[in-house]
Amino acid sequence: MTKQEKIEAVETLYNELESSPCFYVANSEGLNVGTTNTFRKHCFEKKIRYKVVKNTLIKKTLERLGNKEGITPEKSKSYTEFADQVLKGFSGLLITNEVNGVPAKLIKNFRKEIDSSIPGFKGAYVDGDFFIGEEHLEVLSNLKTKEELIGDVINLLQSPIKNILSAINSGKHTLAGLLKTLSERPTKKE
Repeated sequence: MTKQEKIEAVETLYNELESSPCFYVANSEGLNVGTTNTFRKHCFEKKIRYKVVKNTLIKKTLERLGNKEGITPEKSKSYTEFADQVLKGFSGLLITNEVNGVPAKLIKNFRKEIDSSIPGFKGAYVDGDFFIGEEHLEVLSNLKTKEELIGDVINLLQSPIKNILSAINSGKHTLAGLLKTLSERPTKKE
């Protein structure tokens, strides 16, 4: 790869990672061509871009992301520490525009499918936070989508309203029934 090709590769990767709120670094060591192609197919189905990239190019890209305007020195250091800890061996990037646990679930499910511990999980960047190490894979796989979180909040907000409507219905829509239900409701002790 010529110097100009490396510069172009870093530029392309920089643009991808800068516009994506989430990327994972997986250990692609031990994946043969057939298994890699199957993994890529699963990624494509989940709208995840999978790229095998040289660690030096990923590191240069992360350094550039950490030095862009508006990044605090602490955050810049986080990019460098992340790169130093996860960029060893063969690395594959899973890049997605969704902040959810789909890439982590994909890794876990693919491991079950091929009865293996590969691809390994090295780390992830999710919406401004870094996760390093295999122990974070389970937590990341349980992340909910934005829509799921909004649904949970709506359900929480609707719960008291449903209780009131239920109380009204049990009182047969009468004011006396509602008052009776409310008076039987346990009071909060102070």
